[in-house]
Amino acid sequence: MRAFVKLVAPLSPFPLRRAPLHPIRRALGLTRGSQMSSEDRKMGELAAYLDSLKNYEKSGVPKGAGSDSDDGFDLDRMRRLLGRLGNPQSKFKAVHFAGTKGKGSTAAFLSNILRAEGYRVGLYTSPHIRTMRERIVVGKLGEPVPALTLDGLFRRIKEILDESIEIENGSLSHFEVFTAIAFALFAQENVEIAVIEAGLGGARDATNVICSAELLASVITTIGEEHLEALGGSLESIAVAKSGIIKHSRPVVLGGPFLPHIEHILCEKASSLCSPVLFASGSGNKSAIKGISMINGRPCQSCDILLKVEGDFELSVQLLDVKLAMLGDHQLQNAATATCAALCLRGSGWKVSEEAIRAGLERTYLLGRSQFLLRDEASKLKLSGATVLLDGAHTKDSARALVNTIKMVFPAPRLALVVAMASDKDHIGFAKEFLSGTRLEAIFLTEVDIAGGDSRTTSSASLKDCWIQASEELSFNTLHDRMPEYQELFGEKLGGSPHMESDSRTVLASGHSLADSMEIANRILRRRWSGNSGVIVVTGSLHVVSSVLQSLDS
Repeated sequence: MRAFVKLVAPLSPFPLRRAPLHPIRRALGLTRGSQMSSEDRKMGELAAYLDSLKNYEKSGVPKGAGSDSDDGFDLDRMRRLLGRLGNPQSKFKAVHFAGTKGKGSTAAFLSNILRAEGYRVGLYTSPHIRTMRERIVVGKLGEPVPALTLDGLFRRIKEILDESIEIENGSLSHFEVFTAIAFALFAQENVEIAVIEAGLGGARDATNVICSAELLASVITTIGEEHLEALGGSLESIAVAKSGIIKHSRPVVLGGPFLPHIEHILCEKASSLCSPVLFASGSGNKSAIKGISMINGRPCQSCDILLKVEGDFELSVQLLDVKLAMLGDHQLQNAATATCAALCLRGSGWKVSEEAIRAGLERTYLLGRSQFLLRDEASKLKLSGATVLLDGAHTKDSARALVNTIKMVFPAPRLALVVAMASDKDHIGFAKEFLSGTRLEAIFLTEVDIAGGDSRTTSSASLKDCWIQASEELSFNTLHDRMPEYQELFGEKLGGSPHMESDSRTVLASGHSLADSMEIANRILRRRWSGNSGVIVVTGSLHVVSSVLQSLDS
């Protein structure tokens, strides 16, 4: 028992100094202790090259840089780079995605639909979980680009990249160069349709170089208050920035639902460019979740996807009993939006069958999006018997969606949270969604390596302050280490106290490693529920999800 008491004690006020990550590991997104795959070792030169460039995902995006204003990124710089590479973006057709939430999942749904139809498809998304190769998906199986393919292309165009960086006075960023590499790869692989996710905003994003002639459709999934400073400071400016992907005379699919005045901004932009609008939400969407079942050890949701697309096109589809591995009402909406985009392409003359739509939707599965670990994976983490759910939620909206998903899968859940977050998030708003949304047995606030290092990592102590404030504002009853009862309960022996079962307060703790947080959370659940484990939810960022998954690879 004494050894366990050590885990419960708060962190020392003198944090350990951590050695900096090796440049190649840092560029590949690998955390301390994680194993570099044999594949990733084949592209060490590319990783080091990219790591030498300015990376706004790590340093943070400058104020206004993603807005359609004088402060925005210089798209001409990206166009000049692509021009030196022979304008590879003109060699394929594209569907361009923007949106605050859901754009990555929706893009994955659509790419799998098109792949199921037999098209040669490229998918470009960000960020990644395990390796940056995940950002570029090519081939019939829809797998990350092989390291040798990526490294070979890099070596072939490196001289052009070097020249471009010098001409642009070193201003080309990591994202701009990697986006150019992705487009060059799609051209090299003779991709017919590229599904492209904007990195930030839309109007001034490096991906927004697709001309009307190559653009099949634009898709805007949702508009929310994330990256406010970078996108102009208001919900309206965010909508304007994301509407920048709409092109003249090319259709735009709106996911939604949107606030009326936000929808008006998007539709006004489309009207000014003579772009047909298709609405994937609203009265024309009768889609619904019918139930939850288990397939291959993981839950899936059985859905009916019923769409009568409203707007400038008249399109409809009826798909019954679709088995989605992507869980939640928000993923059903993402699937409906992708289906609407597929119908839009079909209306434009591309062959897209209902069989391909069903197959593509059912085939889609992404790491870190309501991802349940298998039993052997949980056991490897020393969490035998526990249900472990990983989700990269990091905003109020995504936290609310995750809470709703949990309650759908587990009507009366016994939950423990393990949370790590970046510093630029709404920590209190995030906390309130969980505290007000479901019963929590324990909350463990921890830290993991965040892109950008200590400057973007929120300390577990700061997170604890936010969760205490949120619980007090909601009159939510917690038990934390500033209270004398906490030491009485945990000071000598965890779970051995006769008050453990009778004390119904939510335990709020900080200062433990990620692994220890998960293990202690599991012990609390077992003690409070007579040996039966509950659900351990690891969330707050894709970085904490990545840390868990990489520990499984070690």
